[in-house]
Amino acid sequence: MATPHSPRFSRPATGQADWTRSDRYHNSFLLPHDEALDFALKNTAAHGIPAISVSAAEGAFLNLVAKGLNAKRIVEVGTLGAYSSIWMARALPDGGELTSLEVSPKHAKVACSSVLVTMTDHDQVSEENLAHAGLSSKAKVLLGPALETMPKLSPTPPVDLVFIDADKENNGPYFQIARKLVRTGGVIIVDNVVRNGRVADPDVNSPDILGIRKLLEMVKNDPGVEATTIGTAGEKGYDGFMYISVRKGI
Repeated sequence: MATPHSPRFSRPATGQADWTRSDRYHNSFLLPHDEALDFALKNTAAHGIPAISVSAAEGAFLNLVAKGLNAKRIVEVGTLGAYSSIWMARALPDGGELTSLEVSPKHAKVACSSVLVTMTDHDQVSEENLAHAGLSSKAKVLLGPALETMPKLSPTPPVDLVFIDADKENNGPYFQIARKLVRTGGVIIVDNVVRNGRVADPDVNSPDILGIRKLLEMVKNDPGVEATTIGTAGEKGYDGFMYISVRKGI
């Protein structure tokens, strides 16, 4: 029997090729082909936006979390090409709403009624992807720095789920604002908190790593939440996300 501190299986170290093969193998059983999601990835790439969306497996996880919460209101920090937005918005019932916050005008075309910070040169990517998925009535994108747009969101009705996947140096402030929005029993998920193990390396002190460490301190000292970090190794590399359960809303 393996001890708590020893590998469970004795085999050579794995790498990216193994992780990608494993993801694709499991996905072949669990995730059917999805034209709308494929379109979103291809349309995002065609506009020169980096391929840093969540993996298909994590997208499905977000969808399942939203369903498990019976979520009616979701907030996403960081839209990119709306790939994760599509996964989560599909879990919403009629009348539910996902609000995604995006700073880059290249990543989103925002309808005038949704604009909080006026910008030009909209590239239509997120709106095109959401519309193609038939989710325009359930999802909207607010353009502008999330530290400015997020505090303007009404806490009523309370938010069921917040997904934070933006600039890592501001993870702490995003978490603080999310705490004011999320109901008791709701969930906050923060992506990319392992960073190939660099967060635990004391010799690495880049702004993104420091932002994640600050988040860890905040969560540790917040008696109103319980949390864990889940490390992941898959087609997107070695990383992980933090799952935060709100025991007591603010």
